[in-house]
Amino acid sequence: MSTQPTIQNRKARHLYEILDTFEAGLALRGSEVKSLRAGKGNLQDAYGRIKNGEAWLVGAHIALYPPAKEYGHDDPVRRRKLLLHKKEIEQLSAEIDRERLTLIPLKLYFSRGRAKVQLGLARGKKQHDKRRDLKKREQQREMERHAKGGRVRI
Repeated sequence: MSTQPTIQNRKARHLYEILDTFEAGLALRGSEVKSLRAGKGNLQDAYGRIKNGEAWLVGAHIALYPPAKEYGHDDPVRRRKLLLHKKEIEQLSAEIDRERLTLIPLKLYFSRGRAKVQLGLARGKKQHDKRRDLKKREQQREMERHAKGGRVRI
């Protein structure tokens, strides 16, 4: 297991129903890699887009690496190319168009020295689905508390 920091999109599973996940490489500049290794990234408002046969990560914030500021300023939220095979891109594009799905980055990590993004093929949840999930999670916690012999709220 890697000791590199993992940047997660915590709200993704709350806001979206994840139907399928897959891994993609990420084309980065050197200062962005150093910044990610320091754990300075955010996937909160990010999403994937397929345009002209290429896959892009849009809206991911990777903070500027302070020692590299003097060599040129990068835009922290610039579009970054996702590295996928052409067949994978065509397959994803077809699924997204057919079923009205979206690509959501779930986490960003390093694998064998390379930056990777775990993407989820997702469908947005309705408000009542979110409430049901919260209620279910709370009931699960209550059952675990009760099983441990703790106090149960009523």
